[in-house]
Amino acid sequence: MQKIVILDNIRSAHNVGSIFRTADGAGVSKIYLVGYTPTPRDRFGRVSPEISKTSLGATETVGWEHIDNEAVPVLLTRLRSEGFQIVAIEQTPRSIFLQDFVLPEKVVYVFGNEIDGVSTAFLEAVDTVVEIPMHGSKESLNVSVTAGIVLFK
Repeated sequence: MQKIVILDNIRSAHNVGSIFRTADGAGVSKIYLVGYTPTPRDRFGRVSPEISKTSLGATETVGWEHIDNEAVPVLLTRLRSEGFQIVAIEQTPRSIFLQDFVLPEKVVYVFGNEIDGVSTAFLEAVDTVVEIPMHGSKESLNVSVTAGIVLFK
């Protein structure tokens, strides 16, 4: 099984670090950090203390790349040509529940912004939309918690 993660304009460096740590444990091969998603190192090569602290070194064991929003269509085309199914984790009218999702051999999971969720551009481009059913009074989970649930399916 091959797993890749795309983080779509995540705001919190702490969430990014936590997702790196979870991704390492779940066997994710690469994380694409899209748009303003914080990166483990800035453009000058300086380490992000927030990501470093929460990732516990996973930024050194999981490959990563920052890409601009404009480069996303090319990335998705390339990943599809390599046989990956692109899956957004979001609540939409076309979502299927996580427990009903049949996991492909090669999968790319897209996790969205903490407030706005996965962007419309991504939602229009993905193959499948999956959601975690909520049974309490809250409508959603923290993005890093969501990643933990999904990546270990």
